Amino acid sequence: MTSKDLQFERILDIETLRARCDAIADSADDPASMTARNELFAVLKETVTQGRKMIAEMLREDGSGLDCARRISLLQDEIIRVLFGYATTRSYPVENPSTSEHMALAAVGGYGRETLAPGSDIDLLIVLPYKPTPWTEQVVEYVLYMLWDMGFKVGHATRNIDECIRLSMSDMTIRTAILDARFICGARPLYDGMEKRFDAEVVRNTAQAFIAAKLAERDVRHQKAGDTRYLVEPNVKEGKGGLRDLQTLFWLVKYYYRVQSSRQLVKLGVLSRREAKLFVKSEDFLWAVRCHMHFLTGKAEERLSFDIQREIAADLGYHDHPGLSAVERFMKHYFLVAKDVGDLTRILCAALEDEQAKEAPGFSRVLRRLAKRRRKVPGTLDFMQDHGRITVADDEVFKRDPVNIIRLFHLADIHDLEFHPDALKLASRSLKLIKAPVREDEEANRLFLSILTSPRRPALILRRMNEAGVLGRFIPDFGKIVSMMQFSMYHHYTVDEHLLRAVDIMSRIEQGKEDEAHPLAISILPEITEREVLYFAILLHDIAKGRPEDHSVAGAKVARKLCPRFGFTPEQTEIVAWLVREHLSMSMIAQSRDLHDRKTIEDFADVVQSLDRLRLLLVLTVCDIRAVGPGVWNGWKGQLLRTLYGETELMLSGGFSAVSGKERAEEARLRLADALSDWPDKEREDYLKLHYLPYLLTVELDDQIRHAEFIRRTRDAGKPLSTMVRTHSFHAITEITVLAPDHPRLLSIVTGACSAAGANIADAQVFTTADGRALDTILINRAFDQDDDELRRAERIGAMIEAVLSGQKRLPEVIAHKTKSRRKTKPFSVTPKVSINNSLSNYFTVIELEGLDRTGLLSEITEVLSDLSLDIASAHITTFGEKVIDTFYVTDLFGHKITNENRHGNIIARLKAVLAGIEEDVRQKMPQGIIAPPTTKGRRVKQT
Repeated sequence: MTSKDLQFERILDIETLRARCDAIADSADDPASMTARNELFAVLKETVTQGRKMIAEMLREDGSGLDCARRISLLQDEIIRVLFGYATTRSYPVENPSTSEHMALAAVGGYGRETLAPGSDIDLLIVLPYKPTPWTEQVVEYVLYMLWDMGFKVGHATRNIDECIRLSMSDMTIRTAILDARFICGARPLYDGMEKRFDAEVVRNTAQAFIAAKLAERDVRHQKAGDTRYLVEPNVKEGKGGLRDLQTLFWLVKYYYRVQSSRQLVKLGVLSRREAKLFVKSEDFLWAVRCHMHFLTGKAEERLSFDIQREIAADLGYHDHPGLSAVERFMKHYFLVAKDVGDLTRILCAALEDEQAKEAPGFSRVLRRLAKRRRKVPGTLDFMQDHGRITVADDEVFKRDPVNIIRLFHLADIHDLEFHPDALKLASRSLKLIKAPVREDEEANRLFLSILTSPRRPALILRRMNEAGVLGRFIPDFGKIVSMMQFSMYHHYTVDEHLLRAVDIMSRIEQGKEDEAHPLAISILPEITEREVLYFAILLHDIAKGRPEDHSVAGAKVARKLCPRFGFTPEQTEIVAWLVREHLSMSMIAQSRDLHDRKTIEDFADVVQSLDRLRLLLVLTVCDIRAVGPGVWNGWKGQLLRTLYGETELMLSGGFSAVSGKERAEEARLRLADALSDWPDKEREDYLKLHYLPYLLTVELDDQIRHAEFIRRTRDAGKPLSTMVRTHSFHAITEITVLAPDHPRLLSIVTGACSAAGANIADAQVFTTADGRALDTILINRAFDQDDDELRRAERIGAMIEAVLSGQKRLPEVIAHKTKSRRKTKPFSVTPKVSINNSLSNYFTVIELEGLDRTGLLSEITEVLSDLSLDIASAHITTFGEKVIDTFYVTDLFGHKITNENRHGNIIARLKAVLAGIEEDVRQKMPQGIIAPPTTKGRRVKQT
């Protein structure tokens, strides 16, 4: 593309620039002087600043990323040419240069491909005929130092031609750089001589080794970047499906075919016209995103993070649509382009593989041997096995019978075959054959259900179907969520990738590969008879994301439409629809409700209604949470689900205890007395009087014994307050138990201290003893893999809690000292919600809050609850990325529910103000410490 095509005259008047530079040299006593250099620097710096400002404006006008990258490259060329010309003809002129006083400046890397992002490095190769001379060193230093002073990140190498050839033969990185080399200025014959020798001595007959090396390098890069192109914060340059993948393809075809553009591959029959256009279109889009990122951030930002996604979407002209925001529409486009890059990779690699086979020595002999190895796939005449890969017998296979498109993937599964690139390429090019008759074909749907429920590797086959475009074409509702992202920190993958990962987790559980992480799910699988129902519900549970209607409700409608097509009975259809509608219920109840409250279990049992549905929903919930992303699942969530499952199973099977709470509490007191039989009688009797009914009913006996020893040690040491820590590696939870004089603001101070120490609270159990002390257990998410490291961290947090409670440190100050939040939440907005419900518990009012997470939020909420004279019986903290959902079981100071509507309104208004960040900073009014004589007036419910 010429400078005229790029409207370069709007960016730079090259004749005017040269005239200004000449004027500087002409007016200077010494053009090499510092004064002249400074004047030249000012002119060039101004030219670059104004030029790049215009380029940014033109990017907003025409939206072409490739044109933007080429304009920046062309501007850089002219700056370097002017600078080099000034250095060689004005600062250090040589009237009759010898051969050794020649040099050529070449661009390499991305710059060599005539594309630069605003923050890209400027990679230069300075080619010399022999060793450097004093003159060449002066010129090189002049050019490089000027570029560095102008703020460019310049990478450079100064070599003679022999060194270029020798190093490129031994170093693949240098070979790739010279492959991209492009002449800028200087001695053209010198550069041409290097290029000819490179082609003859390095490239010739080494294509196979180069291709293997670059593909291996790509695989390592993908592994570092997460090995998926569907991460919601992708790396535009290095990530899978990003610009580096396209550049790798360019290297491969340029090295093998010796072409300079993707269009030339059409003439060679490697790409179709559509595919060549797709190559350019994908490259143009990715460059547009990258250039906008660099202009926006003012640096070489390659990660498309949440912080900038909204602004990039706006710059690229995306708008909100019903069900999808502008940023989600932009990111869906991004992932579709990344998928296209994957398709192009597969097509080009297949072509290169075929070409290399043809060039191998003894090709005809190899061909005869391969013909013997190619054999029919059992049970079909349309597909062949080729070195363990399934391929088509001829190019008409799918036209003869479009159901063969689905059969290709089914046969690959049952015969454990990989896919030949030719087969996937033909499948992608045959998508238009998948129409209503294929979708309604009984055999096609039977084959698909067999793939989905395969005992081998269903997720892998489904992923290949998705990459080829077949899955979204065969199930159009699935096609709507292909490459769709959810703009939140909680979800790590696109919706389609999340669903396929959920299927993979289900398969691994069924194969017994997750027995340590999910013992309950594995143990109940033999009791689940509806395997196909479960797999289908897992595949569909998020299929209605991105619609205006709630995705669970809309998804149930989709399930009712699809299930009959795949042969499900009306009863099975209803179960699938119910699972999709309720797929979030078990997770939300387990994480945000008091599981020791009988009303919680009764209400959930009313939703589930049968043991069969309970089992199905448990497994679906596990798969859903696990597939969200790394680190989202932990043993604590597993324990909550197991508790909810166990209690609900008892109720549904009629085994839930009908014995009154008082009777069960008395039985617990007797068991504790028996466990403390080695204590002196009087001491034991006094201790047993300390705990009220809620404590005895909800705390496990082992924990009661630990608490008894902890309280005893604290008393014997004469300490007014103390903390105890322990880790749960399996649950990924660390437990901090606090014993302190009771105080209305105790929980607020404790949670604030945890926040100041950088601890993410997962749950809290709070109790009051009969002698006016608080016994609180705070559960925080684990931060270290090793127990020793985690224990040291927990002890530091415990020490922080003690220091704040004793008044040695002021909470507002320690929170203020923690200036940076653990999460970046600025790009997100969550509408504050507060609800008050008296029907979720027989004894407590349940307050649920939803809002944007931030450091110290929980402390502020509990402080306001204390201001409102509410006693907190239990707190359940759930974080979904940037969003927090906190649930508090509370009463008034007399142990009663909050029933007054006016009081409800005041509570809601105060808590919404906290969530919105406009509540007065009540932490400034907190007491310095709470050490005080024990009081019999507690802050919490003593009896229920």
